[in-house]
Amino acid sequence: MRNVTLIPAAFALAAAGTAGAANLPYHGEGAVMVQPDELEWTDVASMAPPAQIAVIEGDLSAEQPFTMRLRLPADYQIDPHVHPAYERVTVLSGTLHFAHGEEFDREATTALPEGAVAIMPPGEPMYGYTDAETVIQLHGVGPWGIEYLDPADDPRT
Repeated sequence: MRNVTLIPAAFALAAAGTAGAANLPYHGEGAVMVQPDELEWTDVASMAPPAQIAVIEGDLSAEQPFTMRLRLPADYQIDPHVHPAYERVTVLSGTLHFAHGEEFDREATTALPEGAVAIMPPGEPMYGYTDAETVIQLHGVGPWGIEYLDPADDPRT
């Protein structure tokens, strides 16, 4: 059994910050509408720089729905890792080359262009990379976390 590091609530809130009238991240009832320029992008402690995160909804450390975006630069590598909950990914721009597996293998990935979706079950290893800047949106139910299969890949250590 793997021990997955959960993202603390303080990090989730600090990563999202607040942005204009949207008052992100959203935690309430009712409708919310957010313009792209209202998102506040910050560094991601659990991913190598210069990846960035914008938390739109939820507390990533709590058992509640969340929505976040990741902005990945060109030629970015996501090392093999697992999550404690379903990962539901929608590619908003660029192409995410994504695969299931314990060893990074560029040739084994599937190119997911803008509009593509990937759903990965909890505890299943995955990895990926980008050729150009790529923005993905993730949503699910927390608590959220990440564990790299090789601890040397974890930027938090």
